[in-house]
Amino acid sequence: MYTAPHAAPSAPRTSGPLYWLRQAEDWLDQRGRGAWIVAMVLGFVFVWPLGLAILFYALISGKFRNSEKGHTMFCCRRRTDHPTSGLRRWGYRGSGNAAFDSYKADMLKHLEEEQEAFESFLDRLRQAKDRREFESFMEERARKAAATPEPEAPAAGSF
Repeated sequence: MYTAPHAAPSAPRTSGPLYWLRQAEDWLDQRGRGAWIVAMVLGFVFVWPLGLAILFYALISGKFRNSEKGHTMFCCRRRTDHPTSGLRRWGYRGSGNAAFDSYKADMLKHLEEEQEAFESFLDRLRQAKDRREFESFMEERARKAAATPEPEAPAAGSF
């Protein structure tokens, strides 16, 4: 039985296109997210497909991900441990002053309740207006029906 000899692990290649791409990626990683953004913008300015390729690569590989906050550069996640987390506001950041944040959350909640009450009041007004218009239409129709005489039936035998 023939077995192939075990090949020694090859040394890292120091030439070729993949080597230069890996080296460029390491260089950009060392300089952070800003370097990736600058490379992407310059790619769009000079050769737009290159900028697009850099953008897709950075998004797919997670170069724009901020691991300590748990969100990407382009998206915010809602905080659930904050007093205003139940609000419709996305990406709300607290001021750092707990008393002010509590006051703001209470005030926003109060304003939302007032807005809902006002919207229900407007709905009731619209319904009342529609009801008045319909009743007026029906009364006018009834008056027209009472005011117009019925046509007389032709006498029997006349054509």
